[in-house]
Amino acid sequence: MHKNRWLLGVILIGCLHCTAANGAPAPQTARQALLEMFFSQTPGTLEKHLPEVTRAALKKAQAGSSASLLSAFTGFTSAMQARGQQWQTYEAGPTLVSFEDSSQHTKLEILVERDDLRGEEDQIEISFHASKDGETQNGFMKPHFTFTMQQEEGIWRLNEIKVALNLSLTDPDLLKAMTTPLRPTLSSDNSSSQPATANWSAVRAGNEASAVSALRTLAIAQTNYATLYPVRGYTCTLSDLGGMGGTDRNEHQAMLIDPRLASGKKNDYRFSLSGCDANPSSKYSVTATPAESGMGMRSFCSDQSGVIRVASDPTPASCLSSGKPLQ
Repeated sequence: MHKNRWLLGVILIGCLHCTAANGAPAPQTARQALLEMFFSQTPGTLEKHLPEVTRAALKKAQAGSSASLLSAFTGFTSAMQARGQQWQTYEAGPTLVSFEDSSQHTKLEILVERDDLRGEEDQIEISFHASKDGETQNGFMKPHFTFTMQQEEGIWRLNEIKVALNLSLTDPDLLKAMTTPLRPTLSSDNSSSQPATANWSAVRAGNEASAVSALRTLAIAQTNYATLYPVRGYTCTLSDLGGMGGTDRNEHQAMLIDPRLASGKKNDYRFSLSGCDANPSSKYSVTATPAESGMGMRSFCSDQSGVIRVASDPTPASCLSSGKPLQ
């Protein structure tokens, strides 16, 4: 009888211990900390997950430099909401974040390529997948980011960011861009027509790839600009996004793109912004068209949705009215 009571007591104590353990909150994972940094609506969460030495340097930094950078990061979700995009974060599984714009039928997913936890260090590599109407919109240049998180004073902090741009030389999109003939021979000499055509195809493919890359750069710059200057929203003045080499960042020189792109002409393409509505502007259009008529190159365009469209007619109006999503 006493033995049974003793055994019952041990079981009860053990159950009480299990209940207490299960009631304690689980420690935050590195992935949860990364999501909290960039997508929490609570002020100060980004700084919380920076190394102490970085936080100390930020306190000493002059206003308008690092402070603007932090506001660009923390205002990312606000900019997405302003564009009408719904977003959702995931603490487990292959998807980290998904953005969906039901009005444009577009979706952007941030995918977790790997999550390597080794003691007090965790490396999280992400990639991006864009789609419209269920069809993939990724180009042949695929950026990857690796965030190295380290434990410091019981908090996961972002210690390092690595950026890699993967370019597959066997990617069907790249091969199609390289082999599609868009301009007749540059020479009337039959003996040299074939090499001239081949050379032009390579130049054209490079210029078109550069134009598409520039449109993606402008999309990111516009999002950051609207975050930094919410009273204005998006801008339809290309030079507002430039200003590299200036001393003070402001709404007329935001220092977000390089001078060549800010000038409106780069690699045989002209770039133009239009379609802004009243301040703060919630929409815009951007076009990339061949700098010279008769060049035979295609035109590209985009808007606040971030989806890039292409038209065989090298005019801005044609792309904006009837351009097809870039495959």
